Amino acid sequence: MKRTDETARDQQPAPKKEGLFDFVRWLVSVVLLVLVVRTFLYEPFNIPSGSMIPTLQVGDYLWVSKYSYGYSKYSFPLSPNLFEGRIWGAEPHRGDVAVFRFTKDPSIDYVKRIVGLPGDHVQVRGGQLYLNGGAVSCVPEGDYTEEDENHLNRAGHRCLETLPGSEGASPVEHQVLRFPEDGLRNDTPDYVVPPGYFFAMGDNRDHSADSRFMGEGDEDLGFVPMENLVGRAGMIFFSVDMRHPFWQFWAWPTEIRWARLFHVVH
Repeated sequence: MKRTDETARDQQPAPKKEGLFDFVRWLVSVVLLVLVVRTFLYEPFNIPSGSMIPTLQVGDYLWVSKYSYGYSKYSFPLSPNLFEGRIWGAEPHRGDVAVFRFTKDPSIDYVKRIVGLPGDHVQVRGGQLYLNGGAVSCVPEGDYTEEDENHLNRAGHRCLETLPGSEGASPVEHQVLRFPEDGLRNDTPDYVVPPGYFFAMGDNRDHSADSRFMGEGDEDLGFVPMENLVGRAGMIFFSVDMRHPFWQFWAWPTEIRWARLFHVVH
C-alpha cells in the first residue's frame, strides 16, 4: 500500500503542468486574436489635440476601421517594410475623417478630414475653402467656444460645411470651427493634388497643422501619400474630460462625457 501511495504522489504534479500549459495556450490565443483584430479590422485611437474640434474633442477614443482603404506597411505593428503601396486598396472619399501617418515622421498618427483627392484643386481665400474653383458652402451656425488640450477656452464661430462627394458618393456635411484670424491658414496658393496623394485639413480650421502647409518645417504636413493611410474613423467608444488628476478616482464618473459615447463620426 505504501508503494501505491508514493506512486500517486509522484503523479500529482502532472495536472499542474497541464494547467499551466492550458493557460499559456489561452494567453497566446488571446494575444494573436487581438493582433489580428487590430491589424486587419479595428484599432483604437485617442485624440490628443484640438485640431478636429468640434467634430472630435480632446479625450475622445475612436474605433478606426483598418480595412476601409486596404492595407500598407503602416497597417502592421512596427510598420515592417514587407511591400510597397497598398494591397486591396480603395481610394478614400472626400469628407472622410481618416487616421494616417505624419509625412515628416511616420511613427506619429494624425487624424484629419480628407478634402482633396488626386487631381483636385484646393485653395483657401479669406478663410473660404474652394474646391476645383467653386466655393464650398459653409452655413453659419452661431458662436462656439473651443476648449483645447490645455483646457484653454477660445471663442470662435461654427458653420456647417458641405463637401462635394466623390464620384458616386453623396455630399458630406460636417461642422467647421473658424476664428477671426488672418495668415497662411486663411489664404493659400491653388494646390493641385498629385496622383497617389490626398489633401487633409482639420475641422478646427484656424488651429490645425495640415496640408495647407507645404514647407520644410517640422510640423508642415503637405500632401499625404495614400500609403500613409491607416484607416477611417468610425465610432467614438469612450470620451473623457481629464480635468482632475488620475488619482482622484471619485471624480471619474464626472469626467466621462456620456453623451459622446457610441457617437458615429461624420
